[in-house]
Amino acid sequence: MEPVGYLALVRSNANYRSLWIGEIISLFGDWFNLIASAALVSSLTSSGLAVGGLFVVRMLAPFIISPLAGAFADRYNRKRLLIISDLTRTAVVLGFLLIRDASHIWLLYSLTAAQLAISGFFYPARNAILPEIVWRNELGAANALSSATWSVMLALGAAMGGVVAGQWGIYPAFVIDALTFLLSAFYISRIIYTPASRPSDGGPSVRAALAQYWEGLRYLRQNISILAITLHKAAVALTVNGAFQVIQVALAEQKFVIGEGGGTSLGFLYAIAGVGTGLGPIFARRFTGDREKPLQAVLALSYGVTVLGLIITMPLQSFGAVLFGSFLRAFGTGINWVFSTQLLLQLLPDRVRGRVFSTEFALLTLANALGAAAAGWALDNTSHDISQILGIMTALTIIPGALWSLFVFIQQRSITTTD
Repeated sequence: MEPVGYLALVRSNANYRSLWIGEIISLFGDWFNLIASAALVSSLTSSGLAVGGLFVVRMLAPFIISPLAGAFADRYNRKRLLIISDLTRTAVVLGFLLIRDASHIWLLYSLTAAQLAISGFFYPARNAILPEIVWRNELGAANALSSATWSVMLALGAAMGGVVAGQWGIYPAFVIDALTFLLSAFYISRIIYTPASRPSDGGPSVRAALAQYWEGLRYLRQNISILAITLHKAAVALTVNGAFQVIQVALAEQKFVIGEGGGTSLGFLYAIAGVGTGLGPIFARRFTGDREKPLQAVLALSYGVTVLGLIITMPLQSFGAVLFGSFLRAFGTGINWVFSTQLLLQLLPDRVRGRVFSTEFALLTLANALGAAAAGWALDNTSHDISQILGIMTALTIIPGALWSLFVFIQQRSITTTD
């Protein structure tokens, strides 16, 4: 069957349309929340390490919960998991309204951990349900469109969140985020969905769920090519994305200050990244389609684009140059995100899909946490300035790109020799 286009997918598949609208609403609120949280921590503490701590908490919480989340996504009704996740996040996000001074930072970190732990259940279930509500020839368009939506909402939500935080204060963003979770749950509830049979050995106990998670890890150990694909997001998170989230806050507060506390300039930085991550995979997919070999090749090229973006950003010559470099960096990392997900969606069997995506998300969040912590520590405790830290990030990003290129070359040469 010929691949389906984006408009045809949205028009013809009501289940995907409901999931997609829910994503649009929820992601819009998420970026409001992130901008507000980062601005709140920065304004209350004036510490790069404290801002880095926020991102560490955001990323470690889903990592810790991932064994249960992956098993739940493969054991239970994925639609129900998505709805429950949205409803519980609504209540958690409203708790941010209680944070009013520096003595409440512990509460901000605690609520952030709770919110992101719940998200650790949401995202593996969301990725795992996608092949169950779209046809095979719709899968590529569905994955690319969902990823583009993430990027557009990053651009729109971050920009508007930055404007709201910079002009009217931080707290309205938390109320908006809570309302978006409610609306997301409503749209997901409209999905007509009959779940496939799930493994139930060992009953509903935590021990049984963990045992099934280890089974998923064994699957990755036995399928090295799948493991390599699963590591892409973590590689980019470790070398680029985690650290850059902290760097962006410092740039907005210290170098290019627009709006109260740099809230507006921070919103612009996130917004241009959203544009880049959205356009990158859509542009590249015109050349690759959903074919495995071209997807693998362009994954290798995406690292080069990311490195180029970092090199342009590094001198910090002007806000315009930083925005352009950020666009190119995000262009490359967006391709990395979408194409690695597409390969997993095409290659994974349903029985382990939730656990593999949960493991991928766990590695991603751990790598993001390590990158953010390292950048926050470097800003506060070393003599390296922002440009030097960006230079280190650039050098490190070359490593996974080179390793993946070598892996693809060896794999293709092995196939050619066998033939």
